[in-house]
Amino acid sequence: MADGNDAPKGAIARFLAAPADSVGKTVFVAVALCLVASMVVSAAAVALRPLQQVNALRDRQINILQVAGIYDPTADVAESFAAFEPHVLELATGEFTEEFDPATFDQRAAADDPALSVDLVDDPAGIGRQSRYVTVYILRDDAGEIERVILPIHGYGLWSTLYGYIALESDGNTIYGLQFYEHAETPGLGAEVDNPRWRAEWRGTLLADESGELQISVSKTVPPAGPEYHIDALAGATLTTAGVNNLVNFWMGESGYGPFLDRLKAGDV
Repeated sequence: MADGNDAPKGAIARFLAAPADSVGKTVFVAVALCLVASMVVSAAAVALRPLQQVNALRDRQINILQVAGIYDPTADVAESFAAFEPHVLELATGEFTEEFDPATFDQRAAADDPALSVDLVDDPAGIGRQSRYVTVYILRDDAGEIERVILPIHGYGLWSTLYGYIALESDGNTIYGLQFYEHAETPGLGAEVDNPRWRAEWRGTLLADESGELQISVSKTVPPAGPEYHIDALAGATLTTAGVNNLVNFWMGESGYGPFLDRLKAGDV
């Protein structure tokens, strides 16, 4: 008669009886650890998403405050940001629309929506599709007059799409500041778009001449129009410099904020 211990074993019993360093147990432990780790990471990502969204919003608000020249690191960001008057702008008409809530409108999501965007044929900024609507911010003085307007801009550099804001004076032609809040350009080269010294060059630079023709140039040499339209190129970052030049000219032109800037200059905003 056969011993009871010699009876055929089930799959689980055979697995448990196998040596600890067997292939089966090694693969099982590895797969189990991967599954547990992925579950923990996924749970953490879901739990932290609201906090990440809040931090991303706060970071953008700080960038808008900085480019407008009113950021105070000791002040509450939300309270400081309340000084702005946000509007959703229809680019084609240069007029504000009540169709969307500026507090929740997502320009990036709109650019992926065929109903809210256009596929660009002439695309010097390298953005592919352009949202027909954007959220802009107006800063008024104590008398209620427009002091500055802050406009979102983006375009492709060398390795990435650069997202930022440009602040203009009330004349719609004088740059107060430019600042990028997201990009992946080369550290020490294209990433010098974040250098405060380079950003300071933008203040006071003009966009267009008296005839309204865009003359702004980010380049190695001063353009024929004069130094008041010139921003020095980034050393060793030719393609990033070209990208910034292209995106600024695109967004300040007729395909971007041109109609709005015309209305601003005419006092119709």
